[in-house]
Amino acid sequence: MRPETPPSRPHDPPAQDTCIQTTPIQPSGTLKIASRDAVSFPTPDPTSVVHALPPKIRRRDDPKFAAAKMAAFQYVAVAIFLFLVSGFWELQIKSPEIYNERAERNRIKAFPIVGPRGKILDRDGRVIVDNHSTWRLILSRENLRDEHLHEIAEGLHLDYEELAKKVARYRKRPKYEPITIKEDLTPSDLAFVDSHRDPETFPEMELIQSQRRLYPENGILAHLIGYTGEISESELDNPDYAKFNQGQIIGKTGIEKEYNDSLMGTDGERQSVVDNLGREHEVLGIKEAIAGKNLKLTIDLDLQVVAELALGDKRGALVALNPNNGEVLAMASRPSFDPNKFAVRIRTKDWKEITSDPANPLLNRAIQAQLAPGSTFKPFVALAGLETGNVDENTAFNCSGGAEFYGHRHGCWSVHGSTSLHKGLAQSCDVYFYNVGNRTGIDSLAFYASQAGFGEKSGIDLPNEAVGIVPSPEWKLRNYRQKWYAGETISVAIGQGALTVTPLQLARAIGGLAMGGIWHRPHLVEADTGKTKPKEWALTASNVKKVVDGMFAVVNEGGTGSRARLPGIDVCGKTGSAQRASEEYEKTHKDFKDNAWFVAYAPCYKPEIVVAALWENAGLHGQYAAPIARDVIKSYFDKKARQADADLQRRNPANALTKGVSIASPL
Repeated sequence: MRPETPPSRPHDPPAQDTCIQTTPIQPSGTLKIASRDAVSFPTPDPTSVVHALPPKIRRRDDPKFAAAKMAAFQYVAVAIFLFLVSGFWELQIKSPEIYNERAERNRIKAFPIVGPRGKILDRDGRVIVDNHSTWRLILSRENLRDEHLHEIAEGLHLDYEELAKKVARYRKRPKYEPITIKEDLTPSDLAFVDSHRDPETFPEMELIQSQRRLYPENGILAHLIGYTGEISESELDNPDYAKFNQGQIIGKTGIEKEYNDSLMGTDGERQSVVDNLGREHEVLGIKEAIAGKNLKLTIDLDLQVVAELALGDKRGALVALNPNNGEVLAMASRPSFDPNKFAVRIRTKDWKEITSDPANPLLNRAIQAQLAPGSTFKPFVALAGLETGNVDENTAFNCSGGAEFYGHRHGCWSVHGSTSLHKGLAQSCDVYFYNVGNRTGIDSLAFYASQAGFGEKSGIDLPNEAVGIVPSPEWKLRNYRQKWYAGETISVAIGQGALTVTPLQLARAIGGLAMGGIWHRPHLVEADTGKTKPKEWALTASNVKKVVDGMFAVVNEGGTGSRARLPGIDVCGKTGSAQRASEEYEKTHKDFKDNAWFVAYAPCYKPEIVVAALWENAGLHGQYAAPIARDVIKSYFDKKARQADADLQRRNPANALTKGVSIASPL
């Protein structure tokens, strides 16, 4: 049967027998052909091989992609090569010495040799401060491991937190700088180090010999000498300490600080060959350390010991000077402290104990205690009155136990009746000096006080000297923006009010007055004697003698300082009792008592020694401070006599033996 021809669409061309029209392949697999017969094909087998077009070429086999990879590899290779060349240039050509040094340091190790500080001697050459050999433990940072710190701290009885902080502070320092972690090792410390510093345990631990400061016992001269210690972080940040390195021992206070550059030694080193574990195999060379220079002081150790004993457990200070040249013969401050505790590293417990003490043992009262001088200021009031012509030696005032000035009554410690200059000084009559001060005026009082060195630093070669206060209208206006009242002059005239001085200032001032108006700069190093021009003020010799005669009467004519009298020695002096607060306040505060002062010199008309003694919070009059100064003056002249006898025997031994004189030691 002939198949039916599908109808033609309107626009299709007429079908012809010779044309074959294809149709889409049907799922049945029959192919329709525009012919008379239909041809059938079998359904394709899925498992049979399908002959299709060749697949698309992958990118990795693309020649263009392979070329890109080759180019990238070449660029990387060139970069690596350039990096190696630049490193070679840096290592071998640009900075070879730096890297050679680092490489050499891996083989050669430098062990420091500490340069000892110079000794400190007294005026007779006796050693005051010495050194003694000890062991110091350092950590080599090339071999340092943080995990070892806890066990090291435990074995050496150190605070782990402090040790860790100390190590952390060295992070930015060069690796070759060691860290000192403990000085003055004990036998148990040495045993721990010896048993643990092998390469397999704690290879960073290294022992070096050191020199530790050895100070006098019982706090003798502690404030004057000072102490040493490791440089602190705050000091390292100070430009004045730019030449020092972390871990160095420097002077912290006193003479140790003032003359640190002279006393400090120069460290040496020992160079040794070590292996990769830090074990020493051979010593290549030793650069010897250089000791610091010895320092000879003006201090007389004999007088110093007497001064310390005279003060005892009192809170106060003593200064002894030679008024002819400013040499400090003795300087004591009590309570004191043990500088040996600071020589290594003070324990936290000891530091808290010292700083929490209400008596403030770290305060050098000889140069830092600023207190009202009381009646020891009266010789300068008398001198100002005489020099200005407001009074003479015969000017007298009646003392009935007090006097009224500007609507306020000012008392006196006793009733003295008619009193002139000589009696006024001998008996320390307040009423007499109220009147002298009132007549003279505050401007003249301040002027003569300043000429004597009050209200300014003396220039002594010690750090942190206090200035004190000389009150005046200008001073009050500058500091308080208030005017001066005449009634305030009355208090200043007896050494009270806003007037404050230090024991050193008082000793220097009295010495200069006794010398007729010549004030030398106090100094502690013998080599400085005579190098500084003294301050001079042309005082009237007759006026000076009138004041000196009055001070002679204080000690030798039944005055307030009779306890300082010495047979065969003309001692001049002046007592002083200074209120620390009003009488009403002191009555309700029993621990707030008057200070006792005494200043003296001898001989009166050709002085060789001047002594100022302060007894703080004594609650007694200045006469009770007089024996402190007296003992030092007596010791001075006793030693002078012994030395004269010894010189006599050396010059003429036979004559000395006939007189029964034996050689006396300066001790």
